[in-house]
Amino acid sequence: MDAFGYLSVLLSIIIGLGVTQLLTAIGRVIRHRDRVRVDWLPLLWAVVLLVVFVQVWWSMFGLRLQRDWTFGSFLLILGQTSSLYLMAAVLLPEQIDAESIDLAAHYDRQRRWFFGFLVSTLVISLAKDRVMNGRWPSGLNFGFHMLVLALSLSAIFIRQRRYQEFAGIVGAAIFATYIVVLFPRLQ
Repeated sequence: MDAFGYLSVLLSIIIGLGVTQLLTAIGRVIRHRDRVRVDWLPLLWAVVLLVVFVQVWWSMFGLRLQRDWTFGSFLLILGQTSSLYLMAAVLLPEQIDAESIDLAAHYDRQRRWFFGFLVSTLVISLAKDRVMNGRWPSGLNFGFHMLVLALSLSAIFIRQRRYQEFAGIVGAAIFATYIVVLFPRLQ
């Protein structure tokens, strides 16, 4: 087994846990729909985050070519996947008790954490490229990071519902475009 094959096991476990967290939470909302006041915005972000998990796993295949692994570079990638997991952990309610739950209110309480973890994911992603490749990501990849970083920082500080809806729709469109343009094929 090569180094990437060995290291990718832990990364795949964390990505799998994040996907499990989201799918379990969505299933919980469906099962307890009589006690849940459904809101489309956190569900949109849940779908976007599911796609992001798949995209991260997809793009990590490119790391198989990396030959000079250090503990620091592995910690960066581990931090990136862990930050994604934490986004999944705060986005939807962990439990739905006998009382009803309002997904819009839950999202409003958790949005700073959610977008804070997204900011940390993006910063770690940039640092990972710098450490592992000796340079920042180029062109569209760097532009995407900066655009989502600006959107996330603004969503932390702008609480208005209309802006959060705007951020959700724009964020979904940006992620979809990013994947279609930069990751259409396994590399």
